[in-house]
Amino acid sequence: MTAADWATAVLLPLGALFALVGMVGLVRFPTLLGRMHAATKPDTVGLFLLLAGTAFQLPGPGAAAPLVLVALFQAVTVPVLAQTLGRVAYSRGQIDERHLVADELAEAVERDRREAG
Repeated sequence: MTAADWATAVLLPLGALFALVGMVGLVRFPTLLGRMHAATKPDTVGLFLLLAGTAFQLPGPGAAAPLVLVALFQAVTVPVLAQTLGRVAYSRGQIDERHLVADELAEAVERDRREAG
């Protein structure tokens, strides 16, 4: 076995484990914000590990370019999507405020309401 095979043998199961942990959190967390966290953080790390494990089996660095693009797209879009979904859920009153440690968005929303009306 080569070093690339060992790296793949470690990275692929580790990536799958992160994805599994994210899925369990998605099912088990009681709040919307907790579920969004579970759907974004571990799944993104899991995908990065899976892509890295896959890259070690490719014939050269040029063949890994599409994998880098997938990782970049994931890193750019997932945080934006989570932020947008969280803000929409907050503005519609679907967030249980008892679970928030600090509600920094309340001040911004109140300020926007005063300016608009």
